[in-house]
Amino acid sequence: MCALSQIKQPLSSLHLFYSDRGKEFDNQLLDKCINTFNIQRSLSKKGYPYDNAVAEATFNSMKTELVKGEKFMTTEELEQAFAAYAYWYNHQRLHSSLGYLPEVEFNKRLPLNFVV
Repeated sequence: MCALSQIKQPLSSLHLFYSDRGKEFDNQLLDKCINTFNIQRSLSKKGYPYDNAVAEATFNSMKTELVKGEKFMTTEELEQAFAAYAYWYNHQRLHSSLGYLPEVEFNKRLPLNFVV
């Protein structure tokens, strides 16, 4: 089964498909779908398993904190919920990996010459 077949919106509205280099994403049907709908493909770096870790952790947080149990009736409703979630996630949510600080507060404390 093509991974894109599970997407509920028209494939013509997609612009980017991101995946790791796992075998489930290495097939001709997926390549044909991506090419047919002119979707840009973004892959994790070869031989670098941690490239996808931040994205997967972020998506997991979104699934459990934003989406789980919710039903969005319109795209606009989802967009509004996501905007509110993104603000909360960056300005109020405590991140254990950042010393239990919100991301914005953590970044304010970084030295000015520190590049993330």
